[in-house]
Amino acid sequence: MSSARDTVLGRIRDALALAPTPPVVAPRDYRTGRALPDDERLALFTDRLLDYKARVHPCTADRTAEVISEVLRELGVRRIGVPAGLDARWLAGYEGEVRQDHADVPPDRLDALDAVVTASAAGCAETGTIFLDGSPDQGRRALTLVPDLHVCVVDLSTVEAGVPEAVARLTPERPTTLISGPSATSDIELERVEGVHGPRTLVVVIRTDA
Repeated sequence: MSSARDTVLGRIRDALALAPTPPVVAPRDYRTGRALPDDERLALFTDRLLDYKARVHPCTADRTAEVISEVLRELGVRRIGVPAGLDARWLAGYEGEVRQDHADVPPDRLDALDAVVTASAAGCAETGTIFLDGSPDQGRRALTLVPDLHVCVVDLSTVEAGVPEAVARLTPERPTTLISGPSATSDIELERVEGVHGPRTLVVVIRTDA
């Protein structure tokens, strides 16, 4: 004797088998090919990030390590986590403990980190969004969600004007994380609460000549 669940699922399977399955064509007629000069793209990207309450530090590529160490020192960071493929030269000025992440590190050890430092895959100036794709210099998603502070290095050359242009930089098969400012939500009284679903503080180091 079949259960009600089996009956319902059976009817659904029968309906799907009988229903026509015309191909679905997703419209791709949105605007593409937008571009902005470097200074305008930097200004727009910075404005959007600041509006999201992120902290922004533009610098030249040769000052990456200096700026990162200054940020970590000012925020009192003593222990950081990094993905395996992060450029070690970026941490040359940091005097605290550096822990390299790997897949077997449990969440409680990630929670013991004061911060995480990663690179990024792309950015969108129009929305102030940073894209991570799990590359070796960005690491797994848990590494960038559990620690309370995320220092993310973004090369201006990877920041596009609009969303279609930024998405075109990504590999669809890679696990993509979109970051638009620190983690935040609103409680039932519409009071902003930060750090609920990810880092409470986002620091973006924008390398203007990279």
